[in-house]
Amino acid sequence: MTNRELLDALNDSQRAAVEYCDGPELVIAGAGSGKTRVLTYKIAYLLQGGMAPWNILALTFTNKAANEMKARIATLLGQESARQLYMGTFHSIFSRILRIEAEHIGYNASFTIYDESDSRSLIKTICKDMKLDDKIYKPASIHNRISMAKNRLILPAQYADDADTFARDKQNRIPETHKIYTAYQQRLQKANAMDFDDLLVLTYMLFRDHQEIRAKYAERFRYVLVDEYQDTNFAQQQIVKQLTQEHRRLCVVGDDYQSIYAFRGANIDNMLNFQHIYPEVKLFKLEQNYRSTQRIVEAANSLMKHNERQIPKDVYSKNDEGEKISIKSTSSDKVEAALVCNEIKRLKHKENCDYSDFAVLYRTNAQSRSIEEEMSKQHIPCRIVGGQSFYQRKEIKDIIAYFRLIVNPDDEEALKRIINYPARGIGNTTVQKISLCAQANQVSLWQVVSSPVHYQLDVNSGTIGKLEKFRTAIQEFMEKLPNTDAFELGQDVIRKSGIYQDLISDKSIEGLTRIENLDEFLNGLSQFVEEQKEEDRGDEIYLPDFLQTVSLLSDLDTADDAEGKVTLMTIHAAKGLEFPTVFVVGLEEGIFPSLMASNSIRELEEERRLLYVAITRAKRHCMITWSKLRWRYGKMEYEVPSRFLNDINPNLTSLEDETGMDMKRSKPRSFFKDDYEIEKPYTGSSVWGSEYRQLNGSMQNSRPVAGQFMADPVPKITTPKRAEEAVDPLSGSFKRKLAADGGSLDKVNSAIANGGRRLRSVAPVQSSGPSSGGPASPLKEGNVIEHQRFGIGKVLKIEGTGENTKATVEFENTGTKQLILKFAKYTIIS
Repeated sequence: MTNRELLDALNDSQRAAVEYCDGPELVIAGAGSGKTRVLTYKIAYLLQGGMAPWNILALTFTNKAANEMKARIATLLGQESARQLYMGTFHSIFSRILRIEAEHIGYNASFTIYDESDSRSLIKTICKDMKLDDKIYKPASIHNRISMAKNRLILPAQYADDADTFARDKQNRIPETHKIYTAYQQRLQKANAMDFDDLLVLTYMLFRDHQEIRAKYAERFRYVLVDEYQDTNFAQQQIVKQLTQEHRRLCVVGDDYQSIYAFRGANIDNMLNFQHIYPEVKLFKLEQNYRSTQRIVEAANSLMKHNERQIPKDVYSKNDEGEKISIKSTSSDKVEAALVCNEIKRLKHKENCDYSDFAVLYRTNAQSRSIEEEMSKQHIPCRIVGGQSFYQRKEIKDIIAYFRLIVNPDDEEALKRIINYPARGIGNTTVQKISLCAQANQVSLWQVVSSPVHYQLDVNSGTIGKLEKFRTAIQEFMEKLPNTDAFELGQDVIRKSGIYQDLISDKSIEGLTRIENLDEFLNGLSQFVEEQKEEDRGDEIYLPDFLQTVSLLSDLDTADDAEGKVTLMTIHAAKGLEFPTVFVVGLEEGIFPSLMASNSIRELEEERRLLYVAITRAKRHCMITWSKLRWRYGKMEYEVPSRFLNDINPNLTSLEDETGMDMKRSKPRSFFKDDYEIEKPYTGSSVWGSEYRQLNGSMQNSRPVAGQFMADPVPKITTPKRAEEAVDPLSGSFKRKLAADGGSLDKVNSAIANGGRRLRSVAPVQSSGPSSGGPASPLKEGNVIEHQRFGIGKVLKIEGTGENTKATVEFENTGTKQLILKFAKYTIIS
């Protein structure tokens, strides 16, 4: 293929970006604008122009992206040209260079690369050698701090000498972090090993300290291309600068609108300030979106006009005008899930499409629970991308294993799973001895644990004591089983078993995700108990009832893989993908944007970019939902619609409630402004900038969770004007019960008193039906009610008297339910 043929396959903007090769070049590629096409064709254009493949360096963030570009180049110019290119991820390319130059940095060429697990294991060993409490110095949390430091090229000596950093670590009760970092680097080098971050740090140091080596590679790589430049961190940006400081032949491609990885160290300033680093840069904009309808593109654009820090662009589409973005208000998160499922079924039938044409996107992994459960009930096949099914996540399986053992002490697998979790000094050797002893005596493992002396278990007296302590704890739970409802007993298990304390002590990103899942699990448990009572399943709902339901949800296989499945994933995981129909759920303050991200304009703007990414995944249909009530912290709480909903041009959206009523007619667009007032976000900064917040437990991919203690202020949100009582956002009924001791809540209250602001909340909706022993219900057949969880419905039948009064109600989205009115939470609409 000739260069002319290459260029003729491009639009005008793409062609201009490909043809320019004389200096630094910044290509702003809007969503769906053909970014990969430009990179591929530019490399082909350089090769056709006479540049040798080995003189081109193309850096990507994933092997998938590199392989895709190589395949396209092979199609255009042949396999040999593609094979000789220096193309791959930053880490793979720089590891090749480091193996060649290893002796210059004190390594030999056979060095090992430690993965995350290896690194955390080494840190755990170092903490043990230093006699540090690994419940405070969590390996995952310490590793994250070290990783963030390396991404910013902060070496151990600099880390140790930084007074602000030391003060921050001391405040978080981990003042020895700098010593761990120093020992960690020494142990790595002694083992002739590097971690993933070292592949960047040591490449930078190699080029910094050995100018002749830097010059050699700068001469070799006569043209450098970088994909997804908005995702680069400081170290990556500095290495690229080292390689291009003489010849200045550099093409970086990306979209500042899609910079959403600050929690991984990505720095949007690399793109926004590119023109300052390379003053002679030439700017190209790819603004034609080939993916989405015109209205989807225009709506996404209107959202992003509210960000101050951006490179101006006007993305457009020549596709069909398409439907408006649908914004749906729902009564509760349960109705939200049902509405999504019903809409999937409707569109599938109407457009004769496959389940794989649909995606449900959410801000945090924990939000998948209600969607998964509803899809199971409606027999809609789904798959979780970038994470496990909710009930398959480790922390959830650990809790359920406790429940299983309490209900059935002879459950061998449950006992094995939790006998030493949280750690109580009962190791694998002891468990094996218990198992052998049980087999020899033809009894269950629990019987051996309960009577180790009787069964002559071969362990010392110290281990006997540990087994007795474990048995006593489980026995206490068993005694409560017959007369304690599932939610109350579940909270008790999580608190007294030590699970809560173990999870809350891990401030890493993964640890905070696990806390979110714990929070959501308790929401589900509380919701299960309330629903079962309301639907006449008994006055008390016990743990065996819940376990039976969870087992069915976990094991249900709704469809064959060949039939396709609805995709469920976080928005972060969805970047780079596209679907004909996209649902974005949970657009509420404190969830999206995350309350943690509302502490600064910088973080808030990244949240807005995240919504932009979500909307632009859609080709034809995009629905955004928010709920007035959501199960959080074990109870129903009023929610505030996300401020971002008001950022989207109202002419490009339809605003409806769950019944399909047009809310723009019944209420002016100021719905989001007049009823809900949101203060400007806190604009303070942390020691290392916004990225450091992730190291301090304020996770980017997070919302407020149980026991998350912060000294940083949180934004003030005023919920509906009828709210009269301000409450602490980090309190909540189940968190008070979960607190291991009074000191935990004291920390929260102290943090808020010392500069933290408060979140106003509405008291739970009171039932319009009778309370126990109260007067007869005013509810009549034909009434339309709004139920706290099930939404809008029509009363079909009333039967019974007094406390036994029942109503059969046909709800718009959640089907027909029979409610016990003494438990029901509803409001009569008409």
